[in-house]
Amino acid sequence: MTGAQGNRGEDVKEYYFYLDATPTHSLLRYLYKYPHGAFPYGALVEENARRSRDDPPYNLIDTGAFAENRYFDVEVAYAKAAPDEIHIRIVVANRGPEAAELHLLPTLWFRNAWAWGDGIDGADKPAIRTIDAPSGAAWTVAATHPELGEYWLYGRQRAELLFTENETNAKLLWGAPNAGPYAKDAFHRRVIDGAAEAVNPAGAGTKFASWSRLAVPPGESAELDLVLSARAMSSPFERSHIVFSSRQAEADAFYRDLFDAANDEDHRIARQALAGMIWSKQFFHYDVERWLKGDLPPPPAARRWGRNAQWKHLKAADVISMPDAWEYPWFAAWDLAFHCGALALVDVDFAKDQIELMLCERYLHPNGQIPAYEWNFGDVNPPVHALAALKAFRAERVQRGRGDHDFLQRVFHKLLLNYAWWINRKDAEGSNIFEGGFLGLDNISVFDRSKPLPSGYSLKQADATGWVAMFALHMTVIALELTQNDPNYEEIAIQTYEQFLSICEALSGNAADRPSLWDAEAGFFKDLITAPDGSWRHIDVYSMVGLIPLFATEVVDRRLLSRAPRFRDRLRAHKGGLFRGHYVCSCPEWENDRGEHLLSVVDHTMLQPMLSRLLDEDQFLSPFGIRSVSKIHATHCDLGVLPGVGAAMIEYVPGESNSALFGGNSNWRGPIWLPVNYMLIQAVEKFHRFLGDEFMFAIPCLGGEQLSLNGVANLIADRVANIYRRGACGVAPAMQTQPPFRDDPHWRDLLLFYEYFHAETGQGLGASHQTGWTGLIANLVSRHYRKDIPAYWGSRQIREAAE
Repeated sequence: MTGAQGNRGEDVKEYYFYLDATPTHSLLRYLYKYPHGAFPYGALVEENARRSRDDPPYNLIDTGAFAENRYFDVEVAYAKAAPDEIHIRIVVANRGPEAAELHLLPTLWFRNAWAWGDGIDGADKPAIRTIDAPSGAAWTVAATHPELGEYWLYGRQRAELLFTENETNAKLLWGAPNAGPYAKDAFHRRVIDGAAEAVNPAGAGTKFASWSRLAVPPGESAELDLVLSARAMSSPFERSHIVFSSRQAEADAFYRDLFDAANDEDHRIARQALAGMIWSKQFFHYDVERWLKGDLPPPPAARRWGRNAQWKHLKAADVISMPDAWEYPWFAAWDLAFHCGALALVDVDFAKDQIELMLCERYLHPNGQIPAYEWNFGDVNPPVHALAALKAFRAERVQRGRGDHDFLQRVFHKLLLNYAWWINRKDAEGSNIFEGGFLGLDNISVFDRSKPLPSGYSLKQADATGWVAMFALHMTVIALELTQNDPNYEEIAIQTYEQFLSICEALSGNAADRPSLWDAEAGFFKDLITAPDGSWRHIDVYSMVGLIPLFATEVVDRRLLSRAPRFRDRLRAHKGGLFRGHYVCSCPEWENDRGEHLLSVVDHTMLQPMLSRLLDEDQFLSPFGIRSVSKIHATHCDLGVLPGVGAAMIEYVPGESNSALFGGNSNWRGPIWLPVNYMLIQAVEKFHRFLGDEFMFAIPCLGGEQLSLNGVANLIADRVANIYRRGACGVAPAMQTQPPFRDDPHWRDLLLFYEYFHAETGQGLGASHQTGWTGLIANLVSRHYRKDIPAYWGSRQIREAAE
């Protein structure tokens, strides 16, 4: 219920922040830093655009101002005394050599539902009004809503109270009459333009701000204190210091227990990553059908057949984990699945809710497709939500000693719809070789995979096929988990596993004499193109596309098989990895010493050559993790003439894209991306769990030293985590180009969690404010201190139950 505002020349841009409701996280610190002075929003956008051309990625920082210590720190902290009593502290510090004045406007408003006719008439319209302040408060406003009831906002320091209506300035935008004399851009007009008539002198409205002008001496700080409560309070600030200190102590204790073995630096990295995940919860509201129809003035007629026109059922009004907390709220479905992996460390219930949200009837398309993101719900993202569901289920089982089978059952039924959509919509020839276009990887290929090839030519994607094989395995394991309580689910486990084997058969080239996506000579999976005459050719690119089939790996233990005898028999029937008379995958019948079975597209003979490329520093292994494109393409660029495509080339670009290829967002051509690195580490861990310490691999960058697969996973995970660890120079690689984060004592311990990272330097790239899936760094830091498989799997109770 707080926000920042500014004018972009036409109307107000507002940012909505959700206040976290989990007691252990109820103290949040958020640092907003601007150089010496406030920007109107339009000027800020222009400044950002200018610096995007000329300066490093973090564009809102005036490095000259930092060098001269001419800036403010603004810290906003929230602490809950109760679910409906929030204490807010805003502290601003003047880091400059001269006294300066800062204008702060904490804002409270009601979302405008009345202008849309949402059942609210004039008599029920919400209102914010000034009332007498109680002891210890300088001012008070009461906010009344027909559904939410009444809230009180108290301010401890004196301020000028501003009121207006949360109504669009139709006169400014369209030259049409305004609904009333006060519009939502009033605060900008009052503060920037000095227009006193812009705000309501009667002290009432649907939007309110307290305007504080703080004269802050050099090197000193000033403070504002607020309390928002659902109950009238006689002394609202009497307990504020106790509330803040208690919440701080609780948060410290929570994270200390969560990362009890971590050193101070890793603890700081993991805690800030998770705090970013919590802060990025935001309210998202989008009623597609209503948006297509529009309001006043009516939208162009073409909108009815334009963006998201096939998603009229989607009606969102939910708190969602956003990839980005600075821009207008939006969600990305496959990003969100990875968010749940990080969130499960601290709030497994919220992680489960997010998975169910994407699968509920208000989001999931009737045909079974999961919406991708706001600007095009119909785009195809990788099918990672079964993975997220399993991750949340397993995390809860480790944390609480018992998994939530009801949750797993609910999501499984919905996931079956999405699974059927993939099988029916993205396998055009019914050959178990899948398509999907760019699949969220920003067109990592040599041409735009989202556009069709000429008639008669077709593209067979190793990554799409690998993703669906992974999906089939995850559905199999979920069904086996559900079989523990209901034997009827064994049938579905068998069905999805048979589908997995069919995909393996197609990948291997043994289905109807089709070409294999596995290039045995190269020891790598590759996309291929088939021509009308039946000829085909691999696309000789070494990229994350060819590593994704490795993700289709799961370990099934005795417990899962104890109540699935027919499924166990099916594993025996495919002894040796045979399916329809062909060798297609790892041997599912082979047991390790713990009685576990490995289900995987990749067997040990394929793992060796894949690891050879993966762990070669001249190919995939960078100092900071696994590159999204092999470094060999720094020199091996020319791919010759591809059927149906023409002359083609690929280039290793370790940082920002050097071309506008495929819309200017082709940044998977070399940088480090957290989600796929995380998936690779997980896959290698699963192989280690099954194969044990006896399976060793010589690491070229370690002079041929032999490591177990757990050692390999640790090697990759630590290199990724090193992006945020201070090296010998004392600077985290991600922050190396940012002088304040590198040199300023007030900023050195603060981290920006970037979208992706330069493969040679570790520099943060893309959105600097997008904790999102980069929050998985907390999981990687945590696993560094885990010496064995999770305790759940080694407990005597579970072993006895399995036996």
